[in-house]
Amino acid sequence: MRVHIATDHAGLELSHYLMEQLTEQGYELIDHGPEEYDAADDYPAFCISAALGVREDRENGLDSLGIVLGGSGNGEQMAANKVAGIRAALAWNLDTARLAREHNNAQVVSLGGRQHEKEEALQLVLAFLQEPFSDEERHVRRIEQLAEYERTGDIAGKLAAITPRPFTRG
Repeated sequence: MRVHIATDHAGLELSHYLMEQLTEQGYELIDHGPEEYDAADDYPAFCISAALGVREDRENGLDSLGIVLGGSGNGEQMAANKVAGIRAALAWNLDTARLAREHNNAQVVSLGGRQHEKEEALQLVLAFLQEPFSDEERHVRRIEQLAEYERTGDIAGKLAAITPRPFTRG
């Protein structure tokens, strides 16, 4: 499996560790940067590049997933999610890592480099990479609704049926 990886300065050390460990386990790693530590770097371009790599690989029939890292993983997840067709999930424990794949068929996992020890982060990434999508109809349907909204700005028959209302007590 090919794995695209990107980070910012806060996840650089973890990125190097993950690349070494995953390569030893037989994964093909594609590094989208940065090449060196810069406390003032900007993560969006790195993370978007990784997500684009995943999307291109998958469009070409390759088995490919991605990893984006930062201090919290939040901004990096947001950046990857800007790439049309990509679903990036923030994982903070084994359940969220596995469910991102099993229920959401996420193609990119995001981790906070300042939130996890290296070994724990590796376990989260492996859980994500190794978990298959369930293909359950309800999950397929929901993913298609997300894709439909991304393409059209609507979910046919769904958004118009929702009537927002103010919350009132009791």
